[in-house]
Amino acid sequence: MRIYTFDNTLDGLLTAVYDAFALRQQPEELIGEGGQIPLFCDDVHNVKTATDKAERVWAGLESRLSKEAIRMISVSWLSELQELNTPLFRYICKVFKEPKNAPSIERNFSDPDIITVTNIARRVMHEQLRMKQFIRFQKAKDGTYLGVVSPDHNVLPLITDHFSDRFGDQPWLIYDAKRKYGYYYDRTEVVHVTFEKESTLPFNLANGKLDEQTLSDDDQLFQELWRTYFKSICIKERMNPKKQRSDMPRRYWKYMTEKQ
Repeated sequence: MRIYTFDNTLDGLLTAVYDAFALRQQPEELIGEGGQIPLFCDDVHNVKTATDKAERVWAGLESRLSKEAIRMISVSWLSELQELNTPLFRYICKVFKEPKNAPSIERNFSDPDIITVTNIARRVMHEQLRMKQFIRFQKAKDGTYLGVVSPDHNVLPLITDHFSDRFGDQPWLIYDAKRKYGYYYDRTEVVHVTFEKESTLPFNLANGKLDEQTLSDDDQLFQELWRTYFKSICIKERMNPKKQRSDMPRRYWKYMTEKQ
């Protein structure tokens, strides 16, 4: 049984594709670093990520697939799911096994690898839509709006354009508490940010709340008004907790003002 291992990066996966063709091999599985290697595996190739190899494979994909298919591959990778590694690896290999002038295989949804990658990409896109709906911002005393999230998938790169368009005249920070990074918008550009120490964060990671000394006075009032409004429009006789959890999954509640 032949296994490839890699460093859990997209460049690493693309390098694995390059190695498979260079070595004329077809591994049964591609396993990310830290993953469980099957028992009785007698052939393990450790892929050493090479940017030049990855770029060559990516350029080849762009010449063979539509922009939509390229985006689906990119989006699926943001899922961070280990179960994606082997299907995505095989999908890309299949693209290069086809003659260059042959019809693209990207819509061959009878292929289990293509359908797996496509379905995972759709799950990520659904998650980014939920993020746009359920982010709750708080205004700091310096005028910056903070939104803390903890999505199942790494969707922040997919939602920054939406918020820079919608709130183009306001500085904001959207922070992923699960992955410990965020994006800050200064009314001009969006930049990737991290904090060296969690102790320096001006908000509580558990619930995303700004410290009282940091939260603006106006926002404290608005949050209370919003909670009051949310309670007032609730009709007890028509409450349907199951439907509510379906529309607004419980995992989002801890960062939502109306649920605190």
